[in-house]
Amino acid sequence: MRAILSLLLLSSAVTTLAQEPPATGDQSYTLKTQSNVVLIPTTVQTKHGEMIYELKPEQFVVEDNGVPQTVHLDEDTDALGLSLVVVVQCSRAAGFEYTKLAGLGTMVDAVAGDAPREVAIVTYGSAPLLLGKFSNNVDAMSAALAQLEPCDDPDASTLDAVAYATKLLEARQNHYRHAILLISETRDHGSKAKPAEVVAALGRTNTVVDSVAFGPGKTEVMNDLKYGGGSGPIGLLVMAVNALKKNAAHELAALSGGEYINFTTQKGFDEGLHQLSNHVHNYYLLSFQPHAEANGQPASGMHRIRVKIPDYPDARIRFRESYFSGELDAAAADTN
Repeated sequence: MRAILSLLLLSSAVTTLAQEPPATGDQSYTLKTQSNVVLIPTTVQTKHGEMIYELKPEQFVVEDNGVPQTVHLDEDTDALGLSLVVVVQCSRAAGFEYTKLAGLGTMVDAVAGDAPREVAIVTYGSAPLLLGKFSNNVDAMSAALAQLEPCDDPDASTLDAVAYATKLLEARQNHYRHAILLISETRDHGSKAKPAEVVAALGRTNTVVDSVAFGPGKTEVMNDLKYGGGSGPIGLLVMAVNALKKNAAHELAALSGGEYINFTTQKGFDEGLHQLSNHVHNYYLLSFQPHAEANGQPASGMHRIRVKIPDYPDARIRFRESYFSGELDAAAADTN
């Protein structure tokens, strides 16, 4: 089983629903079909960290707000396309880290694997700046990456940059999977975007964020940021927003089903990229179609996802923790 990248790999269940978008360029149809299937990239390891392979779909138990779902497992994703936005912070402490980014182009190739891909490059401080439009040309990507440089800016508006990247992906008129590779410090500084709106947009567009973060803290001590204990869609959303305030890079990855790597040294950065590349090529891509209400759509709001494998009670399972369904109302959008 070789699944390519985090949550975004479009399963055959998605393919049966999705069609080419209307020639008018209206994106509403595409978004609707994507929201009909929830994609869950899932990594399964022994308690000693060894990957567990060749599990069958019937061995997974997936719950949506506590309700068991019928699970689909996509086992052949090599031919599926990838729309990837590489988002790199240029401000604040980022200038001290730029010497470590020399291998970023190779990293992008490793993440994409053999799949068709198109890559856009964005940098940001107080606002996002598009350095390279979506292209499948390696030279174009390299030229855009070569423009990355530190900037003199007191802000690091990570949520604004992710919101911008999500809109770029939303506008693509194809059925490639959507991914953001975020390289930033852990905390957001100065974003104007409302956290709840960013969370909702990632969920509605099936976009995964893989985060490679520099700054205080280590990956292994971030578990306290995983939200829990709330009930109802608003309660879950409030906890997600609170976690974003503590560590935006980590929570964006956790919410969307992506990887989170924290580094402080060149060795840590290189090892983190290797770990990320290894993990994104060894996912089980699970999916399910949520139970519809009378209006034909899943219940609106934030949904909590849980994945269990009864045959492996001691396994370490990492999976997408939530998704957002429907439109975000004004009250929920103002959650802070």
